[in-house]
Amino acid sequence: MDGDRLIYGAENGLSRRAALGVPVALGSTFALSVQPVQAQTMIVTPTDGLTAGAVKVKTKDGKDMDAYRAMPASGQGFGTILVVQEIFGVHAHIADMCRRFAKAGYYAIAPELYFRQGDAKTYTEIPKLIAELVSQVPDAQVMGDLDSAVAFAKSEGKADTAKLGITGFCWGGRIVWMYDAHNPAVKAGVAWYGPLVRLGTELQPKNPIDLVKDLHGPVLGLYGGADTGISQESVDKMREALKTGSPAAQKSRIDVYPDTPHAFNADYRPSYRKDPAEDGWKKALAWFKANGVG
Repeated sequence: MDGDRLIYGAENGLSRRAALGVPVALGSTFALSVQPVQAQTMIVTPTDGLTAGAVKVKTKDGKDMDAYRAMPASGQGFGTILVVQEIFGVHAHIADMCRRFAKAGYYAIAPELYFRQGDAKTYTEIPKLIAELVSQVPDAQVMGDLDSAVAFAKSEGKADTAKLGITGFCWGGRIVWMYDAHNPAVKAGVAWYGPLVRLGTELQPKNPIDLVKDLHGPVLGLYGGADTGISQESVDKMREALKTGSPAAQKSRIDVYPDTPHAFNADYRPSYRKDPAEDGWKKALAWFKANGVG
């Protein structure tokens, strides 16, 4: 079970702009189900020195997929990082993570991976969001749309997609493991508190633990020891499975922060824990650099 379902369940009204029908730019607001946000801890990375904002990505089936993209304003040949959303879609925190990577010299792109099924930001109840939207998004669709995001990055002429990494949070943490096994071009991944072992479904039939023999780039897992939705038992099982996986799996590592909850990097929520979040960020940058993404 996703820890977010256990931790958050607040209901809130639409923002004034949304209620009035005013379009809200991708990555500029938050999902209703996590409001009010924790403004006192929220990090907002400025766009100075960056090219950042919403873009349209053409998918393999010819659809236009919204994405948030950030990169240094000058130069080219940037290492490329796919940033995969939480269950709440591409909101302000995910956009900010893209800007943080861009400040570190990367081309970072976060595609809106639920766009065919609906808009996660409009849901006020997390159980309903999971049942009606998140559970209806096929893994195969996600893999294809991430492929399209990589192709878009390459087409812009600034990203070096031969230096490809992927990171993701919560729902996106699981996708990191899945996409790493899907795409041979992935050099490395960093998975933040993504489910590892759970019951499969018709649309999401496999789990990270099922794919350890297929991993192409080493993955760094960053997990909380007090996560109510991801048990330490499942983390231990994944660690053991990695030992007998592909060469990349055997180079992978899972770090657990004791007494730390799910979503500890989500600085806009009460679950935020400054020390593990900052340590995880440093580890993520070092991991990508050490494995050919930076």
